[in-house]
Amino acid sequence: MFGTVSEEMEVKVSATEAWKVYGTLQLAKLVDKELTDVVHKLEIIHGDGGVGTILKVTFPPGTPLSSYKEKFTKMDEEKRLKEAEVIEGGYLDLGFTLYRSRFEVIEKSKNSCITKGTIEYEIKEEAAANASIVSIQTMVKAMEIAANFLTKNKN
Repeated sequence: MFGTVSEEMEVKVSATEAWKVYGTLQLAKLVDKELTDVVHKLEIIHGDGGVGTILKVTFPPGTPLSSYKEKFTKMDEEKRLKEAEVIEGGYLDLGFTLYRSRFEVIEKSKNSCITKGTIEYEIKEEAAANASIVSIQTMVKAMEIAANFLTKNKN
């Protein structure tokens, strides 16, 4: 069984400015600092933000997941697209065979862009009930934090 969920929002900054946050570790650092109700801790295990970077995401006690490690698997500067896949723990412990998150920054005009977050997953049939824990809301909150940061820090 597989599924996809996505959400997008407009941000009143150039796609180039937005990519400076999404295409680096800046987004992870903002999430770690600002999203403490959803993400207890976000650690950079390996890498500088490019392909191969590994992050450990730890959730607050009482949530369905305790932690997982994700690896940046795709970074396309031209398309302004970044993908990460869970490589250890978390969703994989609940019967998922793939859990991929993707951020895209799409140019709309000179001073405006669309940020899009997508989750793709595959799950074993016997664990299909666990698909209900997949939620785009954490990505949406991360995009809102990034949008607020970008709007406040416009050039």
